[in-house]
Amino acid sequence: MAAPPDMEVSPALSLELLPTDPLLLILSFLDYRDLVSCCYLNRRLNQLSSHDPLWKRHCKKYWLISEEEKARRNQGWRAIFISTYCDLGRYIHYYATLKKAWDDLEQYLGQWCPRMIGSLKESVREEDLDAVEAQIHCKLPDDYRCSFRIHNGQKLVVPGLMGSMALSNHYRSEDLLDIDTAAGGFQQRLGLRQCLPLTFCIHTGLSQYMALESVEGRNKYEIFYQCPDQMARNPSAIVMFITGTSYLEWFTSYVNKVVTGGYPIIRDQIFRYVHDKDCVATTEDITVSVSTSFLPELSSVHPPHYFFTYRIRIEMSKDALPENICQLESRYWRITNAKGDVEEVQGPGVVGEFPVISPGKVYEYTSCTTFTTTSGYMEGYYTFHCLSNKDRFFNVTIPRFHMVCPTFKVINILLIPYKTYPMI
Repeated sequence: MAAPPDMEVSPALSLELLPTDPLLLILSFLDYRDLVSCCYLNRRLNQLSSHDPLWKRHCKKYWLISEEEKARRNQGWRAIFISTYCDLGRYIHYYATLKKAWDDLEQYLGQWCPRMIGSLKESVREEDLDAVEAQIHCKLPDDYRCSFRIHNGQKLVVPGLMGSMALSNHYRSEDLLDIDTAAGGFQQRLGLRQCLPLTFCIHTGLSQYMALESVEGRNKYEIFYQCPDQMARNPSAIVMFITGTSYLEWFTSYVNKVVTGGYPIIRDQIFRYVHDKDCVATTEDITVSVSTSFLPELSSVHPPHYFFTYRIRIEMSKDALPENICQLESRYWRITNAKGDVEEVQGPGVVGEFPVISPGKVYEYTSCTTFTTTSGYMEGYYTFHCLSNKDRFFNVTIPRFHMVCPTFKVINILLIPYKTYPMI
C-alpha cells in the first residue's frame, strides 16, 4: 500500500548515521576474529574496529600483555596484538594458559628454590621447532611447541624442575629436557616407537615420554613413565605408567600443584609427595600428617610389585605445656592391600630414631612400602612416653592413608597390542 501523499517518509537507516559510542560498545563484546572481520565489511566498521582500546582486552586475554609491557614496547594495543599474532598466532588457544603457568612457576621458584631459576633456558624460535620436526619426521603438538616458545626446558642439572624423590639408597630428580636433547632421545625402537622424552633423571635414567602418534596401543600425545616388563620374553615389552593425556594438561597440573603448596619444598627442591588434606590426626597436643608418592622406577607389573614412599610429619602444638615433652618409643602399622589382606608390623622407633617432641617442634621422616596389588592403605599409631613422667605412655594415632598406582598399560608387540589397567 502506498503512503498517503501528505505522510513524510523517513530516510533508510544507515550505519554511517549511527552514533559512534554505541557501536564501539557493541564491538567491545566481539572476539578478535569477529573484530578483524568487521574491517572488511565497510569503511565505517573498518575505522571503528581499528579503535585502539578495543584491542586491549584481547591483548590481555590471549597474550597476557600488561600496561607496563605496553609502555615498554611503546606501541598501541592493536599493533601489539597484530605483531604478537604474527609470531605466536598458531598458539593462541594455548599461549595464555602456558605463559601464566610459567610466570607463576618462576615467581614461586624465585621465592622457594632460587637456584633452580638459573637452570631455565631461553625460548626457541619457530624455525628451531620446525627443524626438530624435520629431524624426527614427526609433528610436535602445538601446546608443546608453545611452551618451548616461552622456555626451552632447562639445563641438565640437579635439582630438576619436574620434581625429586629421595630414599636412603635411591634418588630421583627429573629435568625438563630442552628441545635438542629431547630430539636426540626420540625413540623408534619397538615398544617406544615415535615417543619423545620430556624429562630425564641423571641418576636413574628414568624419563617421561610423550607419544607423538597413536601406535603400539598408545593414544596420541599420551605422557607416561616407561618401565620394562620384567617377566615378558619379548625385550620390547614395556609397562606405561600414564601421567598425562596432553602436554598442556600434564605441565599445568604439575605447576598448579607446585605453586599451591601441593608439593613440599625440601632442601631447595620440589619433592613430589601428594598430601591429602583429610589425612591428618591429632592426639592430645600431637598432630600427625602423611603425604605419599608412587615410584614407577622401583615398581613392576609382572611380577606385581608396586612401590610407594610416604613422608610423615609429627608436630607438637606450640601452645602445649613444657611438661608435655615426650619421646617416641615404638610404632605399630596395620597394612591392608586391595584384596583385603592385612599385615601388622611393630617395632622400636622410626627409621632407627627415637625423636623427642617438644612444644612447637616438628619431626619428619620418610619410609616406604610395597604392595602386590595396585593400591592399599596403612594406618596405626606411635607410642610415646612423657619425659617428665616416664611411667606415662600414650598412643598417638597415625591417620589412614591410601596409596594408588596410576593407570598403566602393558605393551607387548609380539602378543597382544596392549591392555589397560585403571586405578583401583
